Amino acid sequence: MQEIIKQNMEEQIQLLKQTMKTDYADKTAEAAQCILQAISTGHKVLIAGNGGSAADAQHMAAELVVRFEKDREGYPAMALTTDSSILSAGGNDYGFEAVYERQVQALGAEGDVFIAISTSGNSENIVRAVHMAGNKKMKVIGMTGQTGGRMKELCDIVLCVPHDRTARIQEIHEHTIHTLCQLVEQKM
Repeated sequence: MQEIIKQNMEEQIQLLKQTMKTDYADKTAEAAQCILQAISTGHKVLIAGNGGSAADAQHMAAELVVRFEKDREGYPAMALTTDSSILSAGGNDYGFEAVYERQVQALGAEGDVFIAISTSGNSENIVRAVHMAGNKKMKVIGMTGQTGGRMKELCDIVLCVPHDRTARIQEIHEHTIHTLCQLVEQKM
């Protein structure tokens, strides 16, 4: 067991080093600026993902609305992953592929930011929500892995972790979420 634990830790360390050699830090700073621009002009942040990425969406919304490290006013952010009535009605009436697209259509507005989280970049419900956000003239930040999938060409800013293993990608996404929240909190 200890060998697996050490191997996973080493893999994460190496991935962090590999990620630092890409434009990921620049893209993260650009994403933070995008979020800051939206919040400082009275707009909001909508966030969505599936599975572990849904948990990441909820985590990020909580850090923005409640607090990250310091007491301050809450920032307008919402995870589109949390309302079981909306998700089940949307899935039943329009299909699971439309559950986030419908919420972006109903809740998003020009000037808002949509953060789309998909480790593959190919999750159909996320891709459709990205399209809708673009149609509504929202800024779209994509958090993905390896190649960026279909999302890569659709997002304004793409934070693409250079790995193909979901667990490692999600670990970097969590690090990125904390960094984004820290930057927003410090600059607001």
